[in-house]
Amino acid sequence: MAKKGYIKRLLPGSNTSIGFYSYFEHIIDQKEAEKIYYFKGGPGVGKSYMMEKIGYKIIDKGLDIEFHHCAADPESIDAIVIPDIRVAIIDGTTPHMIDPRYPGVTGVIFNLGEFLNEKGLREIKDKIIQFTEDNKNIYARVYKYLAAAKLIHDDIEWINSYAMDFNKVVKETDKLANKYFDTVADKGKLGRERHLFGSSYTLKGRVDHAETFIGIIGKIIYIKGDDGTGKSTLLGKLSAIALNKGYDVEIYHEPLVPEKIESIVVPELDLAFTTNGKFSNGETVDLDAHIDKAKIKKYEEELKHSKKMFNKLLNDVFIYLGKTNGVHNKMEEYYAPNIFYEGLDKVRGDILEEITHIIEIGRPK
Repeated sequence: MAKKGYIKRLLPGSNTSIGFYSYFEHIIDQKEAEKIYYFKGGPGVGKSYMMEKIGYKIIDKGLDIEFHHCAADPESIDAIVIPDIRVAIIDGTTPHMIDPRYPGVTGVIFNLGEFLNEKGLREIKDKIIQFTEDNKNIYARVYKYLAAAKLIHDDIEWINSYAMDFNKVVKETDKLANKYFDTVADKGKLGRERHLFGSSYTLKGRVDHAETFIGIIGKIIYIKGDDGTGKSTLLGKLSAIALNKGYDVEIYHEPLVPEKIESIVVPELDLAFTTNGKFSNGETVDLDAHIDKAKIKKYEEELKHSKKMFNKLLNDVFIYLGKTNGVHNKMEEYYAPNIFYEGLDKVRGDILEEITHIIEIGRPK
């Protein structure tokens, strides 16, 4: 039996304190892609199911694959990428609207809405509109709570930063830079950045798949530290050093504040730096060690209270996100009987045939 491909599970979007935030443009480089298939169509039309079915067929052929998971429902797939042949399939619908930059050259749109029974759906028009509005209203509340959580999080960061000796953090950063990049050859070019989320707030809580993109790395350095201790800044500086030396860097962001960094991976150096506690058993840089205990004690009660408030707000976010699952399931119940599955099966078969052709020949038909 042929060896199966490896599955890398990633998060291109997340619910954040500023609403839904997308790094979908980093799923695949449109200039370098061989082919990108963009799926359009409403909920329940089968986009995720089709991508997953195609993905597992590719895995059976021995090729590695990336499954890009949905920010709301971690079981759902928003995109797949086959890196070896530079092919991707992407859900290009709301909230992560994305279209081909080079239509007909590297990108092609499949409107799966063509396989909806419009007559049947119009008979239940009011119910569909109501559930769509219900879902929108739930998310409006989710984003308000995340915005409130961010304000409390700012307070936690302020207290810790007040007590923090950032000169020592700079020294820690320099030590890591010297240890891991000083003897690395300069490639005489700028590396490329790929931005994704390291974790996401979902209906199942805070979810990550870091074991699939960090766990495969040979050398992992865990950056320990409370919020406001300079972890993201440290990771940003190390990322810049690697990029300036010509190495591509995968930059994985925090879900609450999307510009903050959770982890970086330098694949060519088999090297990763992460704040993810799953990797706390290896080499560790402890930024908490540079907190002035006397200063932090002054705000001990305030810090404890803010953390309690922050966790309560996040818990409410997860409760509300959980409600979207029921609404989504109802929507799929209405759509499922009104889909022409024969047409979808043909599209899936045609795409899989073309991808197989690319694997064998090296180019689309």
